[in-house]
Amino acid sequence: MKTLLIIGYVWVEKTTGAGNRMLQLIEVFKKEGYKISFATPAQKTENSIDLTSLEINEISIELNSSSFDEFIKELKPNIVLFDRFMMEEQFGWRVAENSPNALRILDTEDLHFLRKTRHQQLKKGEGFTNEALLKYDDAKREIASILRCDLSLIISSYEVKLLKEVFKIDEKLLYHLPFLLDKIDKKAVEKWKSFEEREHFVFIGNFFHAPNVDAVLQLKSIWKNIRKQLPKAQLHIYGAYATQQINQLHKKEDGFLVKGFAEDAMKVVRKAKVVLAPLRFGAGIKGKLTEAMICGTPSVTTKIGAEGMHDDLSWNGFIKDNFEEFTSKAVELYSDENIWEKSQQNGVEIINQIYDKEKISKSFVDRIINIQGNLEIHRTQNFLGNLLQHQTLQATKYMSKWIEEKNKPQPKEL
Repeated sequence: MKTLLIIGYVWVEKTTGAGNRMLQLIEVFKKEGYKISFATPAQKTENSIDLTSLEINEISIELNSSSFDEFIKELKPNIVLFDRFMMEEQFGWRVAENSPNALRILDTEDLHFLRKTRHQQLKKGEGFTNEALLKYDDAKREIASILRCDLSLIISSYEVKLLKEVFKIDEKLLYHLPFLLDKIDKKAVEKWKSFEEREHFVFIGNFFHAPNVDAVLQLKSIWKNIRKQLPKAQLHIYGAYATQQINQLHKKEDGFLVKGFAEDAMKVVRKAKVVLAPLRFGAGIKGKLTEAMICGTPSVTTKIGAEGMHDDLSWNGFIKDNFEEFTSKAVELYSDENIWEKSQQNGVEIINQIYDKEKISKSFVDRIINIQGNLEIHRTQNFLGNLLQHQTLQATKYMSKWIEEKNKPQPKEL
């Protein structure tokens, strides 16, 4: 039996793009016959999925504890998948020491340092530059993690290009793996509500995620101009973990409605006429926008919103950074049936050409098998990774052991 150990940053939640991404990866490995264990030091929330219902072992693990060493020695995984670089930092050296033959894969989710740098520059009123990325300490941490792993999964084509061209990462260590989605067939399209049957604008996003909070604040500022032109339209804001700052934006008389957590996000989006996503910073690819395409709902977003998501294909709506233009295109898309239907068809083409899970999964599995068959050579050729692994093993190992000793109960004085 092939064994996969996933070390999660948090328990899997369906309310997040990261949670859906993890479920997609789990599906790939299950189809390949892997016995899967999911381990995390995080606490469960009310939105956590019961992974045991998917025949996955759930394990709680501790940070800075040698109990993990015994656990992984006994498990003997063929593959260890780190969910975000923070988990590789914490447990990567323990995996390398106690399960050296396991293939180490990092799922970046998105490049955290890219999102954070953009956020910092936005707050300072500065334009985004690659030079700022090169100076950022978190970039050094995340790049080091990528180098230490045998393979890193990069969700966005833009991020693959960035890592290769700006950070000079060997392409053998990178694998572009976007969302893995079912193709949209004729039957699915026939079930969609028509232009006339739909109403209102919608935004959906988890409010633990700073770009979503900022996007809703932008929507509040531009909604007045949209509403002036479409007085019967409403904007429905959905998302888990809404803060007081978000909830207090609710104004029924203005048609700006904060609805909270959506039990079925797809159901909400299928009814809407247009998705709005004025994202000013972020990284990766946006689940809310692929979700819109799957539901046949056109969208208006920004360059960062659509970044790395559609290659050279036409967007399923409009991409505008200037918020006056954003407002104008939102009204146009909401009002013009011909433009709306063409945008909807663009979304079908994007999903079917870029996110086809059958095609993507096969190539991904082939890549894993190839590396596993040549693991020693693959690692030997990754000199910088070997160097970082050696240095990290020493530094992190002894810091972790010191913390473990420090946290042990001290004997009572006589």
